[in-house]
Amino acid sequence: MRKNIGILISGRGSNMASLIAACSDIDFPAKAAVVISNRPDAAGLDFASKAGIATLALNHRDYEEREDFDAVIDAALEEHNVDIVCLAGFMRLLTPGFVDKWRDRLINIHPSLLPAYPGVNIHDRVLDDGVRITGCTVHFVRAEMDAGPIIAQAAVPVLSTDTVEALSARVLNAEHRVYPLALKLVAEGRARVASERVLIDYDELEPAAMFVPAL
Repeated sequence: MRKNIGILISGRGSNMASLIAACSDIDFPAKAAVVISNRPDAAGLDFASKAGIATLALNHRDYEEREDFDAVIDAALEEHNVDIVCLAGFMRLLTPGFVDKWRDRLINIHPSLLPAYPGVNIHDRVLDDGVRITGCTVHFVRAEMDAGPIIAQAAVPVLSTDTVEALSARVLNAEHRVYPLALKLVAEGRARVASERVLIDYDELEPAAMFVPAL
């Protein structure tokens, strides 16, 4: 039975779009049930609506406490019978209570090879440090920022001619490829957490669960 996913966004939702595209295949083990944004003007809401997916716009500024805001999100996810929550450019730290409730059913994508470069301004920092390989990471979410067991990663070369914009575009392309793969692993029950590490049961999937996009 296909798993229902809820996608949380804050902007255009390009990773959301890659997940929706994957879910449009009837053989994919998950389907998009609802898209929720903390910004009512997020462009991703219109994309999701046109794809026939339920949407919900919530302005986090309308809530005095973070717990109140997260409770409304949680109620919407429950209403849509969501099994797995996918953060796709959701620019809010979720409360520990929310994270604990959805433990090992809440995943996120981050534009670096975690645990390296958590936080923001990743590509600037990568270029400043002269790093040769960067990438992106899909992980189970924990209460700490950009922390949690790693499901899948994609490696991306850093070129000597790179600008922040060029590197960002190359990493984003990798994100669009690896996020659906990670969701597939989780939805099929092939990715499971043991002692805060992800164990993956492989079949036809590539053992490394890693891609290097063409330059």
